Amino acid sequence: MILEEDYKLYNGVKIPKIGLGTWFIENDKVVDAVKEAVKIGYRHIDTAQAYQNEEGVGRGVRDSGVKRETLFVTTKLAAEVKSYAEAHDAIDRSLQILGLDYIDLMIIHSPKPWMKYQGDDRYFAGNRQAWKALEEAYKAGKLKAIGLSNFEENDILNILETCTVKPMVNQILAHISNTPESLIRFCQQHDILVEAYSPIGHGELFKNEIIARMAEKYHVSIPQLSIRYDLQLGLLPLPKTANPDHMRNNAQLDFSISDDDMEILKNMAPIMDYGEASIFPVYSGV
Repeated sequence: MILEEDYKLYNGVKIPKIGLGTWFIENDKVVDAVKEAVKIGYRHIDTAQAYQNEEGVGRGVRDSGVKRETLFVTTKLAAEVKSYAEAHDAIDRSLQILGLDYIDLMIIHSPKPWMKYQGDDRYFAGNRQAWKALEEAYKAGKLKAIGLSNFEENDILNILETCTVKPMVNQILAHISNTPESLIRFCQQHDILVEAYSPIGHGELFKNEIIARMAEKYHVSIPQLSIRYDLQLGLLPLPKTANPDHMRNNAQLDFSISDDDMEILKNMAPIMDYGEASIFPVYSGV
């Protein structure tokens, strides 16, 4: 069962192979979502400072009825935090808001502040400062692992050039029809695990007839096909839902996609319009 399987980060920390994303789940509702997910068997919960639901996630973790050390909690340093002092304070603030003694994984949410995502400035100096704060918190035991999100190759190289602790993950948009193979390969060559958010393309994959026919061929749902696709690429998918039935369905992955079908899915035309999500830089590309 996929919920019982792990990847191992290069520092030896085990991370469950599938996680529950919590973007757009309100703070008061995410408590029950986390508790239901844990009841179903999920052990990996993903949140962020920007989601404004860390408090609820922490409460769900504490009230889940399982030992804290059996759960893996990820949060993200806000994209706007680009100095050592701000990052240092933000890390401690997340610990306080979550109400946890440690965070399993903390990552920089974006190499650029969201409002300046389309700009030319890569914020190399600011990201190094934020990374230094993450390194110190990691060495102090506040964080069990540290990483990145939405970082391209040059952004990662900027960290690798001066870091004392290498990034352990890079969380990126990766799904059927949008598979950044070069970036994935680069990360894997540097022992950086790639996590895939929006494995169902923020719902847009439901509109694709080829994907629908292939899901029917394997007698699975479109989300199941999409999540299995990421797993077969060696990625860690983070499907987002507050619906327990969807949580169960997303974790029922007892099938394999053939090599030929994987090639078809990898080479599909990219999504050009993510609907309502297109207002967000990671979906619009600007």
